[in-house]
Amino acid sequence: MHVMEKVEGENETYVTQFILLGFEIHAELQPLLFLLFLVIYIVTMAGNILIIALFVTDQHLHTTMYFFLGNLSYLEISFTSIILPRVLVSLLTGDGNISVTGCITQFYFLSLFVGDECYLLALMSYDWYLAIRKPLHYTALMNVRICLQLAAVSWMSGFMIITIVTCLMSQLHFCDPNEINYFLCDFTPVIKLSCTDTSLITLVTFIFSSIYTLPLFLLTPTSYICIISTILRIPSTTGRRKAFFTCYSHLTVVTIYYGTLIIFYMLPDTDTLRDLNKVFSLFYTVLTSLVNPLIYSLRNKEVKVALRKVISKYMALIEIET
Repeated sequence: MHVMEKVEGENETYVTQFILLGFEIHAELQPLLFLLFLVIYIVTMAGNILIIALFVTDQHLHTTMYFFLGNLSYLEISFTSIILPRVLVSLLTGDGNISVTGCITQFYFLSLFVGDECYLLALMSYDWYLAIRKPLHYTALMNVRICLQLAAVSWMSGFMIITIVTCLMSQLHFCDPNEINYFLCDFTPVIKLSCTDTSLITLVTFIFSSIYTLPLFLLTPTSYICIISTILRIPSTTGRRKAFFTCYSHLTVVTIYYGTLIIFYMLPDTDTLRDLNKVFSLFYTVLTSLVNPLIYSLRNKEVKVALRKVISKYMALIEIET
């Protein structure tokens, strides 16, 4: 249903609701897709909440590396909760309506979390670089106080940039058609529906992306190139293999996230490639949140030890009660 409002003094009407078309599949496949996304959401939330709980309760994990991992898990929880509940409701009810205000709000948080994840992945790669390249100076270069300052900078800078862009977006008016052939409110599909001038917001977004996102993107692969070159110089085969294993795990997440993000924004928005775009967007919006706790944390030896301790305590409590 098209919801319109009349602008006083003008013979023009603007929409106040969008329709998210989501995944255009046969009706009989929607319950299956709903179950798939529900399982992904539950596993993602459970895995990341478990990681945060382990980091908070286990004193051995109160280090800079695990501080970043805890922040990443919190970010994944928030990121997933912005996207999947709305998708699940739409699949369950068939209602893709979302208000313009609600759409802009979703865009705000989505952009904030995407930017912060880019910042956090860059910090984690740099942290790993310092640990490998300068182990003797690592504690002086990267301590808890510095980590807190870097985390605060990431959230504050992302907040300021996205607030400016969102304020500009809220000044736009939108006309028919009001259908967004996507499952969330991203920048490009929303801007395309505007019937007012979008040159300013497009320019501002490009400048901020160049200033904020591009340096982070360049820092991440540069750090891993330096890490790999350092690992190759490790004389011990066992030490080299262990370092490569950790680096490979981290690099897998970064490659999936940035690779699909770049492909999504580089592919032309045509009818033939639109479904493929949706698939790629699922990787950086949903699947990375699912695999991050598995690759970054649950495969880590210290995290496994902490998890076994929690399970042992829980089993001991059960035995006492019975």
